[in-house]
Amino acid sequence: MSVQFLLPETIIEEAGSGPALKVDATQSPAFQLTLGITRIVEQQSLELSIWGSSDQEEWGAMPLTSFQQKFYCGTYSLFLDLSQHPDVKYIRAQWKVGRWGRGSLKPMFGVYVAIQPAAVAAHS
Repeated sequence: MSVQFLLPETIIEEAGSGPALKVDATQSPAFQLTLGITRIVEQQSLELSIWGSSDQEEWGAMPLTSFQQKFYCGTYSLFLDLSQHPDVKYIRAQWKVGRWGRGSLKPMFGVYVAIQPAAVAAHS
C-alpha cells in the first residue's frame, strides 16, 4: 500500500465523515496519517478522528485515534497502530467543526487526510 487518501482534498463546512477505506493490517499494522489543512478562515476549530469497523456498519463507541484540535493551516502527522484492533478492516475520518467571533458563523476548512504504511524500526 503506497500513499492513499482517506479523505481527498475537500472543503468542510459542517460535521461529517469521509468514505470508508479498506485496510489490510496483516501486511503492516502500523500506519502514518497525515492531515493537511490547506484553507481556513479565522476563529474556527477542527476536530478530526479516525474510526475503525469490521463491516462498514458499526464504527464503535470510540475513535481509534484523533488529531489534536486544529486552528491553523499546516500539515500534521499521527501514528495509527492496528495491531490491538485485529477486527478492523475499514477506517474512515470523522470531523467536528466550530466557529466563533464576528461575521458568518459557518466554518470552512480545506483538508485532506493521507495514509501510508509506517516505517517501523526492527527491535533486536
